[in-house]
Amino acid sequence: MWIHPFLDGNGRVARLMSHAMLMETLDSGSIWSVARGLARQEQIYKMHLANCDLPRRNALDGRGYLSEEALATFTRFFLETCLDQITFMQSLVQPEQLRSRILHWVEDEMRLNRLPSKTERIMEALLYRGSLPRSEIPTILDTGERQARRIVAVLSEQGVITSPTSRAPLALAFPAKLASRWMPGLFPAA
Repeated sequence: MWIHPFLDGNGRVARLMSHAMLMETLDSGSIWSVARGLARQEQIYKMHLANCDLPRRNALDGRGYLSEEALATFTRFFLETCLDQITFMQSLVQPEQLRSRILHWVEDEMRLNRLPSKTERIMEALLYRGSLPRSEIPTILDTGERQARRIVAVLSEQGVITSPTSRAPLALAFPAKLASRWMPGLFPAA
């Protein structure tokens, strides 16, 4: 925290380095980010950052010019924020709850005629299996190939499924536009 590469402070460098180090050390696949937690407590975060630049208070407050006690307080705050974000994401991606939120979205979209009927069968299969060979879709839908391709096209347009090629298996995508429905609380309210 005591490295200042920019005139206006070093918060972004600290967040970037922290994120990179946590990603490498914890091998979490970036499923959570400390930056989200810090953004939710911006004033407290900035106070702790500013305190890290305070001169040491006495002979017991470290050996350098700056306060070691303030750095220790920031470190505790930072680690507590990390734990808070891990707990938040763990609760958000509980498989059964996530499945339920996604399938409720599918039902709502089908009721509003934005998704064709039987779409829930593909989504259910993707949620259960992770990926889905295209050859199995007509069987899952109990329909012909043409109707199956139409449903896949609609899901692709909605951004909820993805595939690297037109012949590769389908996988579930998590479009940002659906974050508030599929993963409520992930992003701040607009």
